[in-house]
Amino acid sequence: MELKFVLEALLFSAQKPLTASELRDVLLRAAEQAEEPEPKSFKKVTVEEIGAALEQLEREHEEALRSHRLVCVAGAWQFVSKPDYAPWLKALVGERARPPRLSLAALETLAIIAYRQPLTRAEIEQIRGVSVDGVMQTLMERSLVEAVGRAEVIGRPPTYGTTPLFLEYFGLRNLEDLPAADELRRIPVPRPRSLVTAELGLATVPPEQLTLEEATRPKPAGAAPSASPGTQPAAGTEAPPPPSLSPNP
Repeated sequence: MELKFVLEALLFSAQKPLTASELRDVLLRAAEQAEEPEPKSFKKVTVEEIGAALEQLEREHEEALRSHRLVCVAGAWQFVSKPDYAPWLKALVGERARPPRLSLAALETLAIIAYRQPLTRAEIEQIRGVSVDGVMQTLMERSLVEAVGRAEVIGRPPTYGTTPLFLEYFGLRNLEDLPAADELRRIPVPRPRSLVTAELGLATVPPEQLTLEEATRPKPAGAAPSASPGTQPAAGTEAPPPPSLSPNP
């Protein structure tokens, strides 16, 4: 009997994801309790051998194009169904309520911690340029971030890092699976054709919306920039009188 098939049977029957170390403990208990010779043959299997067998099993399931696949999330292995079969699974077991999505501020703070951990709250605020008290409270309540130590500086403030739940939340095997900077640069980011605030009284018209004559017309020396229609008069100038509200004679 091959090791990978024993591991496959264990993961199919397990009630939760199992790490390679936990699988080794199961093999050891089986060897001590069983009277058959086959379980005893896996008594000296190492964690490395289990990891290699699981990776082989992962490739085989992926190549077989089955409805499920073997994945490792946060260091633990489990079988999961492919997203293509979600409609039928929802009809069978229902849909679990998902926690609310993280705000943009929370995602920015979480990204800083994930890539530069461990770091103090002051270092996070220095990078973001704003206070992160409320955001940090949210991330810690969601168990995505936790205190992991103390900095060797005056006052010894706590340092923060991500949790195993962070890896599960984003479907990562470990922190090394985080995309590198060059990968992030290759992600296409659509850009708007014009400024979002390119409206009267809110911003000047973007250069691409100016005519060639307007864009190339030289400005007189010392001339102040022209204001867009609807903008307020500069300080120290007299505003035009408001229109009369009296009824016409």
